[in-house]
Amino acid sequence: MPAVVFENVSFAYEGIPVLTDVDLQIDDGDFVSVIGPNGGGKTTMLKLILGLLRPQRGVVHVLERTPVQARAGVGYVPQFFQFDASFPVRVLDVVLMGRLHRIPFIGRYRAEDREAAETALSAVELGRAATHPFSSLSGGQRQRVLIARALASEPRLLLLDEPTANVDPAVQDELFHLLDELSLRLTIMMVTHDMGFVSTAIRRVVCVNRSVVVHPTSELTGGTIAELYRSDVRMVRHDHRCAEQGHEAHHA
Repeated sequence: MPAVVFENVSFAYEGIPVLTDVDLQIDDGDFVSVIGPNGGGKTTMLKLILGLLRPQRGVVHVLERTPVQARAGVGYVPQFFQFDASFPVRVLDVVLMGRLHRIPFIGRYRAEDREAAETALSAVELGRAATHPFSSLSGGQRQRVLIARALASEPRLLLLDEPTANVDPAVQDELFHLLDELSLRLTIMMVTHDMGFVSTAIRRVVCVNRSVVVHPTSELTGGTIAELYRSDVRMVRHDHRCAEQGHEAHHA
């Protein structure tokens, strides 16, 4: 069953094309990475999937519904999370935000909401940090909390926007390991402009630069990426099982 389908989708901002005649299918249980240069259309794709934008031509289906109808089944991890560091919000409080759509308009979190939030924190290995101030966490830990917030909504599809931005390589490896595990039970779509993303768990790569081309991860080459970015790039693989020089593509 397809989790996301784009059928002949086009979108433009003030007459400037961003996506043109896009056809795409992401199957249930797939783990894909969406890559491309800044301004190439990656964020627009996310907004179309979330129902924040509507295609000017074509159709988008998410979990066999319209994007708006499917929102309850979609977990979203933003690139940036704005918060006041002086505000004493706990880690568990942040994760509970993922349950807001499940509680009455006027009401309190129920026991099942707290249980879901605690389960999500355990899944990202931060169960012991539930009562800690969110501001006291490291950048990598905060990213895990945001993933837990998305998991607390019990989604079928997990969308991540630049999840490794502004974190060091060691933290990136921890996040990839976590996503590897989550991909066993969720459909995951990860958006990035950085080629330091390539994990063996990622099954396909969606290359976006106005148009869309899908490649199996095993077929991705430095030449393919250079053509997409229209500049010289370096591709880094996060599989740790092979240290040969062939796992890096250098183009001088």
